[in-house]
Amino acid sequence: MKRLYLTFSLFSLPLAIAPLANAQTSFDVNLGFGTAHDSATGLGLDNAASVNAFGSCSPHSGDTLCQSTPKLNGFFLGFGGDLMLTRHLGAGFEANLQPTQSNYGPLQYRQTFYDFNGIYAPINRKRVVLKLEGGVGGARTSFSFTQSSCVGTAVCSSSNQPVGSSNHFQAHLGVGLQLYLTDHIFVRPQFDYHYVENFTQQFGSNSVPEASVWVGYSFGER
Repeated sequence: MKRLYLTFSLFSLPLAIAPLANAQTSFDVNLGFGTAHDSATGLGLDNAASVNAFGSCSPHSGDTLCQSTPKLNGFFLGFGGDLMLTRHLGAGFEANLQPTQSNYGPLQYRQTFYDFNGIYAPINRKRVVLKLEGGVGGARTSFSFTQSSCVGTAVCSSSNQPVGSSNHFQAHLGVGLQLYLTDHIFVRPQFDYHYVENFTQQFGSNSVPEASVWVGYSFGER
């Protein structure tokens, strides 16, 4: 209930203040390119040949079927939108995901972060906007398993089967410098920090820094 109230408050604040200011609304759509990082747990999963298939194991225990789980890194693709209700206050949504799966021991995984944010722009000029944002959302780690089979030596096939996902609440902070190349087209280098509850179930820390560059288009007045 507290998390729901916090999310509602982030959106209610700009709406409550908007009638008191001279509104100059704008809406931005964004596409981001970046990376996020977290350490590995130091643990592993037994592969499908083990009697403990996909169960937890220690990579240094002498178990030859134990495969280490990875650290979080690699390319992330982002999608988002920001609604500025005044020159300095707004709200937005962001989602960042790995477009391709990576190995997680004997499994494959894809990481996704999404968040709903309140936005404060202390500097908002024609060509430069400094955006500070904070909000809440979730982190989703989806797992699958690739299985191969053959009929004789002539026909072989493989299939990727989902085996579940892990979902966690996250708090998010971000700072970005939006630089306008034209009246509407911009680039925005941005640094984000995700604090993900119980993320140590999958990776080594609950803290996930992220760096990205966003490109986008602004609609409306500025």
